[in-house]
Amino acid sequence: MTEIKFYKKAASYWAKVPATVNGVLGGFGHISDIDIDGSRTFLNHLLSLEDPLDTKLALDCGAGVGRVSKYLLVPYFDKVDLVEQDEKFINTAAEVLGQNNVKLGTLYHKSLQKFKPDKKYDLIWCQWVLGYLTNNDLVEFLRKCSKSLAPNGMIIIKENIAPAEELEYDDEDSSVTRPYKQMVTIFNEANLEIIKSEVQTGFPDDIYSVYMFALKPK
Repeated sequence: MTEIKFYKKAASYWAKVPATVNGVLGGFGHISDIDIDGSRTFLNHLLSLEDPLDTKLALDCGAGVGRVSKYLLVPYFDKVDLVEQDEKFINTAAEVLGQNNVKLGTLYHKSLQKFKPDKKYDLIWCQWVLGYLTNNDLVEFLRKCSKSLAPNGMIIIKENIAPAEELEYDDEDSSVTRPYKQMVTIFNEANLEIIKSEVQTGFPDDIYSVYMFALKPK
């Protein structure tokens, strides 16, 4: 499959998905609270480090309907920017967070492969979205994110991890699930090091293992 077709197919898939938590979570809306609790615990650990990140500005990548922004990032950060390629999702996110919410920052209606951060972020959160980028575009995206981190800033990645050594392709939504070793290779190519990693607990046994990675520039 060509790169253009890979991206077009994914965009077409999400264009048909309803702008709800259950929609963006592929029918697994019931795991949202467990997911947020795990992310909160992970973030709290990072904020308790001796030299923690600041909490002025965060970026939610592939923000969907604003689920992570509303329940995880907004309670911690002064401002939260969102980037999302699907128009109905980002419009819904604005409604969910409240147009007059003083913590709602800039909404970027863009795909991640075309997005270039132009601010300095204390935290860049990427969850269940990086499987929609090719390997080369993912490395390039992470490099761009690395350059746009504030001092002590971090990139957090929360993604499905393939159980075997091989990358798995989902033909329905045009996404890939990468094995752990490949994720680490990509982080190295982007000149990022893992500060902390953890497996999300409490999820159903019949879904992929979900890893959280806290990354900093080497």
